[in-house]
Amino acid sequence: MSEYKLPSRSEDFAEWYNQLVLRAELADYAPVRGCMIVRPYGWALWENIQQALDRRFKATGHVNAAFPLLIPQSFLEREQSHVEGFSPELAVVTVGGGKKLEEPLVNRQNSYTIIGHAYPKWIKSYRDLPMLINQWNSVLRWELRTKLFLRTLEFFWQEGHTAHATYEEAEAETRQMLDIYTDFAVAEAAIPVIPGRKSESERFAGADQTYSIEAMMGDGKALQAGTSHNLGRNFAKAFEIRYLDNTGELQYCWTTSWGLSTRFIGAIIMVHGDDKGLVLPPRLAPIQVVIVPIFKTDDEKPSVMERAQKVSAELIAANVRVKLDDRDGLTPGFKFNDWEMRGVPLRIEIGPKDVVNGTVALSRRDNPGKEGKSFAPQEGLAKLISETLDGVQESLYKRALAFREKNTHAPQNYEQFKEVVEGGFALAYWCGRRECEGQIKEETKATTRCVPLGQESQDGSCIRCGQAAKEKVIFARAY
Repeated sequence: MSEYKLPSRSEDFAEWYNQLVLRAELADYAPVRGCMIVRPYGWALWENIQQALDRRFKATGHVNAAFPLLIPQSFLEREQSHVEGFSPELAVVTVGGGKKLEEPLVNRQNSYTIIGHAYPKWIKSYRDLPMLINQWNSVLRWELRTKLFLRTLEFFWQEGHTAHATYEEAEAETRQMLDIYTDFAVAEAAIPVIPGRKSESERFAGADQTYSIEAMMGDGKALQAGTSHNLGRNFAKAFEIRYLDNTGELQYCWTTSWGLSTRFIGAIIMVHGDDKGLVLPPRLAPIQVVIVPIFKTDDEKPSVMERAQKVSAELIAANVRVKLDDRDGLTPGFKFNDWEMRGVPLRIEIGPKDVVNGTVALSRRDNPGKEGKSFAPQEGLAKLISETLDGVQESLYKRALAFREKNTHAPQNYEQFKEVVEGGFALAYWCGRRECEGQIKEETKATTRCVPLGQESQDGSCIRCGQAAKEKVIFARAY
């Protein structure tokens, strides 16, 4: 890794992001335009995200399955609103084994239709409900404007698909999964998010209701970080997903879907990163602690390495994810910069004096420089490291929350509104009319991100047209 500096985050946020993804070895560009190669360090971060979510899914009764990549094109024609929402993004296979296929096959842009094919075979009675299935996979969407992790032709995600006997159960499931995404974002990624309801125009194609978690990035823009959809009976009617109720009558199921993708890695980068590189939340970081041994002579090396290995073993035994950087031919300064770029939450330095004194030097990634450096005894180090990592996790969340609060405003008029959304969130009344929403987008490039949940209905005036409004909405420019 070369030692040139990243572009300034404050001066060129987009290029800072692009260079950081490459320099931190999270991902690389693929030979197919718009695709990405996820490198081992990036995949390790995604694995930790997967595990944190998968624990939550299974604790609420969900099970994992796998559905095929290729879907008959005719399946899509059975749910027209869904097709209309995704048809520009479809990639179609027309030749297989050197021969033209009798029916074209579509690379999944999601798995709704293939699941719509399977569920009627599996669901016959109310006793088969609820059906709670999730899958981890990749999907393909023919995006025109792409950016590593945030928007690529192929991306990795999880997609949950559930079926229920009543609307109330489906709505409870939809909201439960939104709560799970919120808890994951806050507790694991240290990212404050706003859970809310999407407007009709921003709703998922084919859904009765869409909920999302919205996060503020380091440039003040919004990122939709996870979504949960109440599909009503739309897909059930299109694919004949029905069940016999306890009175013997045939009923259509109520279905839901929900998903979170590798774009969440983009959120972690843009919320926490700085001019030195990544800043990873300890609970998701592939490496939580890096140990850098420091010595000047061959005589000093054996004792320093022995002590470094001992500290490493003790931390591993305490379930800390540790890397001992014993690479030859690299200066300690290079290693410091390298691990700062990769966002490792905590660095331990051990030199000859530390061996003699039984101490180590600690450097926190969330607080670079002298302020984040301290010295600690090697005795009882594992407990201190665990506490320090918890402190880093908490610090990152508080810092991100303070940034969002500082850059969220309640404009009093439309002129103020236009200024606010240049680089932040606007919380304002909106009349709910699609025409007004479209005009706001055209005039400011800001969209309705969500209607925050939990607010009481109040009388207000739409920020743009002045008509009566009952709810406040988060408006922002978005990725």
